[in-house]
Amino acid sequence: MPQHVPPPLLDAVTRQGQGPASSRVPATPRRIVFLAHRDLGNPAAGGSELLIDRLASGLTEEGHDVTLLCGGQAARRTYRVVSAGGTLGHYLGARSAFARQIGDCDLLVEVCNGMPYLAPLWHRGPTVCLVNHVHTDLWDMRFPMPVARAGRRLEHWALSRAYRDHLMIAVSPSTAGALRDLGVPDHRIRVVNNGVEEPSPQGDRSETPLFTALGRLVDYKRIDLLLQLWERVRPVTGGRLVIVGDGPERARLERLAGPGVEFAGHVTEAEKHRLLCASWMLLHPAAVEGWGLVVTEAGARSTPTLGFDVPGLRDSVEDGVTGILARGASSFAASWCALALDDERREAMGKAARERAAAFRWTSSVRQFMAVAAEATSGVSAPAIGASA
Repeated sequence: MPQHVPPPLLDAVTRQGQGPASSRVPATPRRIVFLAHRDLGNPAAGGSELLIDRLASGLTEEGHDVTLLCGGQAARRTYRVVSAGGTLGHYLGARSAFARQIGDCDLLVEVCNGMPYLAPLWHRGPTVCLVNHVHTDLWDMRFPMPVARAGRRLEHWALSRAYRDHLMIAVSPSTAGALRDLGVPDHRIRVVNNGVEEPSPQGDRSETPLFTALGRLVDYKRIDLLLQLWERVRPVTGGRLVIVGDGPERARLERLAGPGVEFAGHVTEAEKHRLLCASWMLLHPAAVEGWGLVVTEAGARSTPTLGFDVPGLRDSVEDGVTGILARGASSFAASWCALALDDERREAMGKAARERAAAFRWTSSVRQFMAVAAEATSGVSAPAIGASA
């Protein structure tokens, strides 16, 4: 059942004496549609959904008419939300749902997270593709060989060929590099950073070792590997390992967990803030990321990150400064122990992480996106938007 939330009326802003919205933002594109797999209210939502919500909310505040067309569950937002069908069926139903429920727009933004919608084949207006990360290696992790091969080929064809005449937004230099590897020319790639909210006042750090991992409990996040490494680390450091988040892997992971491990599930923003402030470090064992939003969230709380040297984390973690990027499992365990036992180094990395996180705010992300949107609809090329690294 389609769900709708009407956007704020622009003429109401004028009537209140604030002047027309066009005086605050570019006149075009005013009507923007995001086509994405999930809404932020979906239980399986993650960093990609948070990014789209923050962009859509920020654009709405700036006077744009924003709609999210998505699959599965949809919650009420300050912008309009249209559910195009079930979790998988909406891929086939997106075109008809767009025609029935939306009809037209100034800019369509397809969020490609593996399975493409192939919007340029059926939408004739300005279209942009937003990519968190290319799923090349993840197809083999998630699906049997024939399905993985077909999915990988479809994704690669869509990114390199279906969008050959359109701009593409990458969330990090790593993602931009993956697009180049597929043959996407550099002049069509723009980088729009993830951001974070202004954090609440700093909370207390735990007096005893506390380590936190935060994210969806899915296979490529490799929480199972983290639990194995914890068995090596715990005798050295002691303390607790808190796993925040939920997902299809949770039951299996709980069976694997040893002493000192707590599964917190979904938590409130206030509790997430408290945990990130209290933690000695954020642990991020994922095999690949687009950016690693939780890294910046932890950094805003003066908490360094320990992760692997993989795409995405190479952008969000400044190795040796705001955290550590390990080259293998043994290196990860050794760095975990070393950083936990070195209070001075850990605190210095936390301070550097906070300073770097201050450069990433959602207001900046919205401004970067608006520049790309204006370029996409005007047809006039602008200098590529780079990321702070």
